[in-house]
Amino acid sequence: MMDHQRFLECRAALMEKLELSRDLTDDEIYVLIDELIAQSDPRRRMRLPDRIKMRTELFNSVRRLDLLQELIDDDTVTEIMVNGTEGIYIERAGRLSRWERRFSSREKLQDIVQQIVAGCNRVANEAVSIVDARLENGARVNIVMNPIAIEGPVITIRRFPDNPISMKQLISWKSCSQEAADFLKNLVEAGYNIFISGGTGSGKTTFLNALSNYVPKDERIITIEDNAELQIQGVRNLVRLEARKANAEGMGEVTIRDLIKSSLRMRPDRIIVGEVRGAETIDMLQSLNTGHDGSLSTGHGNSPNDMLSRLETMVLMGLEIPIPAIRRQIASGIDIMVHLSRMRDKSRKVLEIVEIDGYDIPTGEIRTHPIFEYEIQGEDKKGRLVGELKKTGTLLHVQKLERAGISLKGM
Repeated sequence: MMDHQRFLECRAALMEKLELSRDLTDDEIYVLIDELIAQSDPRRRMRLPDRIKMRTELFNSVRRLDLLQELIDDDTVTEIMVNGTEGIYIERAGRLSRWERRFSSREKLQDIVQQIVAGCNRVANEAVSIVDARLENGARVNIVMNPIAIEGPVITIRRFPDNPISMKQLISWKSCSQEAADFLKNLVEAGYNIFISGGTGSGKTTFLNALSNYVPKDERIITIEDNAELQIQGVRNLVRLEARKANAEGMGEVTIRDLIKSSLRMRPDRIIVGEVRGAETIDMLQSLNTGHDGSLSTGHGNSPNDMLSRLETMVLMGLEIPIPAIRRQIASGIDIMVHLSRMRDKSRKVLEIVEIDGYDIPTGEIRTHPIFEYEIQGEDKKGRLVGELKKTGTLLHVQKLERAGISLKGM
């Protein structure tokens, strides 16, 4: 077992040397660490595994995210939740468990917070106590500082796979059917505007990444996100835009709304808005209604109909216009809604694919037309859900498919 006191002494000596040195490369820091470990253990009584572990942890404590780095480097960990100094919880294969390690002090945890936010030009302190950020590997980070977080800083890290999950993998995991994937592939290629809805952790970003791979590679795509998370592959003419918070003086803020408005002047073929949460929804809908066919976006909703209601509410956050006008915008801008859910067995599945069939003037409602619906058939011996994503309808509006020269067979 690694000697904790020796680790603390080596780290203190390392920090002192780093403060007195110029900026060192990673290799130079490793050499310095090896020297300090050798000095602390001149008779080499430490076991080799303990020396290697101390070497790694010393490096992580000064150049990376300290003890969290072990979890970040673990491909099986999908979520990391730091509840102040009280404990660290992780998600593997959809299941939560408590990690055996934790931060020993608030000061150490606050150092990690500052390291994270500095890496993406954000600020976290008592005045700015809720921060969204990202790590170098694209992992999404949410930080809540004291005084809001009573037990100390709370860090939640959503880790994405190093290699984006493909539609082929989603089909193999039974998250989507081959028939539905082929259907959506034709719609993306033909330029249908698709909105993906679902609850937290339902796989919206993953599914959006998979869908984006169907976009023709010769088109110009502009992605707009609060924190850059999308992993679009194979598109050379790709512009990635990320919102920015105001600085300590309250200056320099760039919102999703600003980015959407600017993107319309950048000659996009398609605009992909990672997620809409508020007033930017009106700008997203206007971009869909101004000739940018084939655009994609996501939002939090419990069902397609619930998502339509939330879109109305979010539009009203930015602009006071009559509900019928909002519904007309939604009905003319969005062609297809794909709804995802995280099931009770922790799996993520496409539950519905719905076509928006226009605005019904007599009732004042948006018409929807189900095309695919997931039917639960039971559970297997391991408690996993057994079901099928069944085709229950056919596409009503086929004009874009016809213009793209795509066969209407099976649509």
